[in-house]
Amino acid sequence: MPQYQLNSIDTLDSRQFAMAVKRLADSLSYGTDASPFLGSGTEYVQSRLYQPGDPVRSIDWRITARTRKFHVKEFETPKRMPCYLLIDTSASMTVSSTKRSKYATAVYMAGGLAFACLDRISPVAVLGVGETDLRYTPSLSRDKIMQWMHKLRHYNVQEQTMLTDRIRELGPLLTNHSLIIVLSDLHQPDALGPLKRLAQQHDVVALQLQDPAEASLKGAGFVRAREAESGQPLTTRGKNVGIDQTMLAQDLKRGRVDHLLIRTDQPFAYQLRHFFKSRGLLGRGAR
Repeated sequence: MPQYQLNSIDTLDSRQFAMAVKRLADSLSYGTDASPFLGSGTEYVQSRLYQPGDPVRSIDWRITARTRKFHVKEFETPKRMPCYLLIDTSASMTVSSTKRSKYATAVYMAGGLAFACLDRISPVAVLGVGETDLRYTPSLSRDKIMQWMHKLRHYNVQEQTMLTDRIRELGPLLTNHSLIIVLSDLHQPDALGPLKRLAQQHDVVALQLQDPAEASLKGAGFVRAREAESGQPLTTRGKNVGIDQTMLAQDLKRGRVDHLLIRTDQPFAYQLRHFFKSRGLLGRGAR
């Protein structure tokens, strides 16, 4: 059985991390239809009679020819669906048996997803799901979001998860239809209820991070371990440790929460791109 140890966030310097995030964002954007976000930046609403001062380029020549009266097209700017990234900063996320911890993977993925959303002119907010109050409101600034990611990389993670509380606090603050992406190992079962309730009004995605050692414990006999966040020792059978993935996936599916399990010892860029592309989550406007 592999030994758990607390790894550093990752070995990349600031420049390397920024390049890695941009490459992931490009990968997530590859082959997706950006037209709902980029295009001309406006959506056609109706045509009306021409009034002095209206720009000539807005004339609707088709209706003008049919009615023999000059008409112009009216447009409105489409609403952008904000994206909220909830990043689990609890101690269990930093415990790792591989080179890259669940937490390091989550921050890297969050950066790529944030930049992919910015490519579609969707503002991005970041919330830390831990005891420290870490909240950033939606922004379209790449520099600002990269600063947030760098702060998260060097964050001292010694916390209990607060996923349930953060979801309950976020819900009443959302005035527009939003995309909520949770990056967590989902070690707080109580969070599933509030997460499913949030999915009744918004697009909710649960990206669940898993260390390979967590999966291997299911086949073990008796296990002696220490709980990462409380520090309490425990002895139990391997089958009682961790999460029942089948039940979790079924529960989230019934609650209309899009769920993807990502192991930290396996490549995930293609898996992540296919997941979002198949659901149209990064190319969806406000309802």
